[in-house]
Amino acid sequence: MNAQRRRIFLFTGGLALATVLAGALSVPSLERHYLRQQAEQDGPLLELAKESLSAALDRYAPLPALIAERASLADLLAAPPDAALLAEVNEDLRQTALMVQASDVFLMDISGRTIAAATYREPGSFIDRNFSHQSYFMNAREGALTSFQVSGTTTGERGYYYAAPVEEGDRIVGVLAVKFNIQAFNSVWNGAGSEFMVSDANGFVLMSSRPDWHFRAMRPLTDTTRRVIAQNLQYPIDRIELLPINKIALDDTAQLVSFAETSGESYVMTSTALPQRGWVMTSLTPTGPARLMALKLLLILGLTGLLLFGALLSYLLKQARQREALVREQGAKRLLEATVDERTADLQKALEHLKSTQTDLIQAGKLTGLGQMSAALSHEFNQPLAAVKTYADNARAFLKRDRIAEAQDNITRISRMVDRMASISAHLRNFARRPQQAAGPLLLNQVVQDALAVFDVRLATTGGRIDYTPPAGEVWVIGGHVRLQQVIVNMLNNALDAMEGQDDQVVSLRVDGPRITVWDNGPGIDPAALDQLFDPFFTTKPPGKGLGLGLSISYNIVTDFGGMMTAANHPDGGAIFVVTLQPAQAMRTAAE
Repeated sequence: MNAQRRRIFLFTGGLALATVLAGALSVPSLERHYLRQQAEQDGPLLELAKESLSAALDRYAPLPALIAERASLADLLAAPPDAALLAEVNEDLRQTALMVQASDVFLMDISGRTIAAATYREPGSFIDRNFSHQSYFMNAREGALTSFQVSGTTTGERGYYYAAPVEEGDRIVGVLAVKFNIQAFNSVWNGAGSEFMVSDANGFVLMSSRPDWHFRAMRPLTDTTRRVIAQNLQYPIDRIELLPINKIALDDTAQLVSFAETSGESYVMTSTALPQRGWVMTSLTPTGPARLMALKLLLILGLTGLLLFGALLSYLLKQARQREALVREQGAKRLLEATVDERTADLQKALEHLKSTQTDLIQAGKLTGLGQMSAALSHEFNQPLAAVKTYADNARAFLKRDRIAEAQDNITRISRMVDRMASISAHLRNFARRPQQAAGPLLLNQVVQDALAVFDVRLATTGGRIDYTPPAGEVWVIGGHVRLQQVIVNMLNNALDAMEGQDDQVVSLRVDGPRITVWDNGPGIDPAALDQLFDPFFTTKPPGKGLGLGLSISYNIVTDFGGMMTAANHPDGGAIFVVTLQPAQAMRTAAE
């Protein structure tokens, strides 16, 4: 090897070594970048889990006040001990607990002593136990509706309590409390790829997707805090263990954490507050995928650099060989040029393959994140669940009156609602791909009537009015019954949400041939938001009021049917949404 070639190899080798060292030094920064990116992706999922948990807890909040209105409770509290009345109240509370799936429903007198309970038959019943020290009792005794979380100091069962005052005229004579097992609320994060935990203001873990994190404190408890916990009997103070956790800040909202009792297990931690309850919900996503992405990118850059160094070395050697070729035969020069061309072609192919691979990795990451979001979505089930509850109550009332036909009709409606929820679940799983359910001719009149039947539940509770006159004749369009019904319910929901707080809430619903029009008398749509209205996760509602998926899902459903969905501000005020579908007769004629 001559001196010139030796210098070339020393130069490229030194440059390659410097690049390798720079890549090694950049690994922590690159890894931190992907960890922060993972934290940003976890944000919407964490908010969704937070809203789902809040909805699950709030669903039971009105129960104590409703039960406390029963006259028998005030009679039992006001009268001297009456064995027959006590037995009647105990059994009534037991049946109520079974119906609402509560752990216990119990009645306390004004001193805090439990005089009746749903668990009166069980050895661990609360009867004759005094809860005057509990904050939920004290608040309810003052006339406030209240809730409180307690981890049982005896059984270890994590309970959530709702309480309401029992009144006789203008006097509060007792307190009615409903207890639910917190384990029942853990389903809000089933199917997610992350771990979740909920902690209180003291850092005590109330709920978690990991059972070994229950009854653990995320930070050492002060003596003052321990005295308050022991006084309220809120947690089993003798069983509170510290959850050893090491934290490294990634940015203002995310941290890299690891647990001392696990080997090599680390997570990206993001948190959000539940201010109404003084809780904090935390999402912990394994760092493996983010670190794998960093290593993949580093590998791609390394391979690219290796190819570039190869090309550089080839070029320098080419120059050396060209100078040597001045004194050699022309044939050796042609052979050298052919070799360089071959290597350049290989380099171009490799670069194209790397670009294609990088594009596939980005798309796969997007679809994975969207699939995780779809697994946790629950807001689409609220209306069918409310309808099922109403029909179930109606059926029970009809059965008590021996009105069998009406009860059977309500049970049939419940079955339809269950079928609807199962179909909606399948549609949400298919949000990121084209649905497999084929569209076909269907009667639009019936779809609208079914959607209004579901929506009657919201109108009965929140007010508002739907101005709708059925079309004179049958209107046949191309679509799917359940998915088109979902579109109509979403449009009506958005219309009433836009008019929240107004005295006169009227939604105009019109069916003109294959065209459905929904027009509200609200404030209208911000012109700047019109272009983004159908984008996923875009919403103009306040935080906690929506995720921005309803209109995006509806838009995709209508597009799958070969139709078109538009939104605009009506000249007379309010927002107007128009869905134009394909007429079924036109499709049949085209097929012939």
